Amino acid sequence: MGSDGKRNVALEHKTEPLRDRFGRVARKLRISVTDRCNFRCDFCMPVKPVWLPKSEILTYEEIARIARILARMGVTKIRLSGGEPLMRRDLDILVAMLREIPEVKTIAMTTNGFYLSEMAERLKKAGLDSVTVSLHSLKPERYDEVVGRKGVFERVMEGLKVAREVGLNPVKVNVVVTRGCNDDEILDFAELARKSNLTVRFIEYMPFDGRKLWRPELLVPGEEIVRTIESVYPLTPLPREQGSTAQVYRFADGIGGEIGIITSMTSPFCGDCDRIRLTADGKIVPCMFSRDEYDVKSLLRSGATDEEIAGFIRDAFYRKFEGVESLLREQKVIAHVRPMYQLGG
Repeated sequence: MGSDGKRNVALEHKTEPLRDRFGRVARKLRISVTDRCNFRCDFCMPVKPVWLPKSEILTYEEIARIARILARMGVTKIRLSGGEPLMRRDLDILVAMLREIPEVKTIAMTTNGFYLSEMAERLKKAGLDSVTVSLHSLKPERYDEVVGRKGVFERVMEGLKVAREVGLNPVKVNVVVTRGCNDDEILDFAELARKSNLTVRFIEYMPFDGRKLWRPELLVPGEEIVRTIESVYPLTPLPREQGSTAQVYRFADGIGGEIGIITSMTSPFCGDCDRIRLTADGKIVPCMFSRDEYDVKSLLRSGATDEEIAGFIRDAFYRKFEGVESLLREQKVIAHVRPMYQLGG
């Protein structure tokens, strides 16, 4: 077919959506830029993790190339994660590269907030739109215990403050709620949303712990979280955006920010999931609840064309696991999948 044939294939990949066997279409790309993290949250990170060799980590140029290919197949939203993404030096350079992709409408980041105060302005100037900070306690001593570091709470809170000052919007807070740890702080976080206009998102404890000791009894269901908040602050549910991971609520009296409830375990949202993931070492992961992953890095580093890489990704995504909904429907036991730091959420 020669050059004309190649051009036709390229056009096909540009116009044909990235679709799985259940008809779900990928619109969002989550990129883990590093597996490294400076915190040791036990629901995510092993005590002594074994880091990937630097040579195995995708370069910014390789990440941007994959993002461009996926953008031609319909991806419009990108979220950067880790590990801790700001452990990766000069992350604003990658943000600027992604910002140049015309099809990409929004670029967000999820971070533990430790380096956010010093990086927020650079990231905003490079083109970052929004940021989500993982914050699992509002009690400084408990927070230090959760993350495995001393004296970092105020630094993270400063990062949240600076992120808003430089114009990142929205600024969100993620809280993984675990029984017997921070479930007594649900109302404290609700009050944070009211006083600060932040969106606070409560996340059910999931089987991605770093120590393979996931215990279902630690899970606090989203319904219980809503009941706890509504015992003091009535909530009004908002229409759920297609593909969203959260059910969002406003306070009925109109005060403050919003509350998000992510019920990945008790009422999952797999039916219209629109996400595809890229790990730091170049694996395509269509579903975080499946161990399936597909090595695209070997293609990147062996001279494959964009069209060949697009075809590989299309085939991988087509095989996407139906999701945790199917496990619940079949009453199968849900157990540890992989450590969260290897995937980035």
